[in-house]
Amino acid sequence: MTAVALGRADTAYNRVPKVTVDFWLIKLMAVTVGETAADYMNLDLELGLVKTAWILSGLLIVALTVQFAQKRYVPWSYWISVVLISIVGTLITDNLEKMGVSFLTSTILFSLLLAVTFAIWHGFERTLSIHSIYTTRREVFYWLAILFTFALGTAAGDLGAEIIGLGFVYTGLVFGTVIAVIAAVYYAGWMNGILAFWLAYILTRPLGACLGDFLSQGHKYGGLGFGTVITSYIFLGCIAAVVLYMTMTRDGEEIAQKDALEKKAIQEAQEA
Repeated sequence: MTAVALGRADTAYNRVPKVTVDFWLIKLMAVTVGETAADYMNLDLELGLVKTAWILSGLLIVALTVQFAQKRYVPWSYWISVVLISIVGTLITDNLEKMGVSFLTSTILFSLLLAVTFAIWHGFERTLSIHSIYTTRREVFYWLAILFTFALGTAAGDLGAEIIGLGFVYTGLVFGTVIAVIAAVYYAGWMNGILAFWLAYILTRPLGACLGDFLSQGHKYGGLGFGTVITSYIFLGCIAAVVLYMTMTRDGEEIAQKDALEKKAIQEAQEA
């Protein structure tokens, strides 16, 4: 990509990564870590859901503070934030379940919260495009939507695997199949790219959660029994390797797509 000076009035870098194969690969691994790391801190370290949630929420605030300061896509700060927000989203749903809120209720609740977030975001910005996250307000909406997708995905995944009783494998296959259908419909030209992205983003969360549970849980629960520690470290190592690759190759960087009205306003200001 040709570098363009950020100082120009008509140019800004997108603060989130371009959607590539690497993006989906690391996103799936990040949500898998979100499931196993939350279980590790809650159960293996015996911190409990509440204490774990407070600790990880504090780390997430620090990570997002660093992320918002970048003003462009920087792989290590962005993906640290994704991993942490994945864990926090999982913990929110798990804490609600501990308080007696069913996974069905949580699924409906976070679906509504996500819909409201998108509605307000679109009301202010007139777009939900991930190719135009170049202002602080848009990035706030983006991360809020990401948080709700993770909480929703956790609730939906647990609803299918535990409450409906499909188990980790079949629940994962269901969500994987739906994602494949969305991809096929999009590439056939029958679905808007923004809608396809957000639907796939939501559904990769329960897919990753099922994968994490399948690898970490014991045989009597239908898993392979690797444990939360080994599973978490495997995926954290893979994430670190992909992030290093992205940093070295600058894969994922893109110049933000300015809105038509903003382009017109800039042009008029330059001509005045």
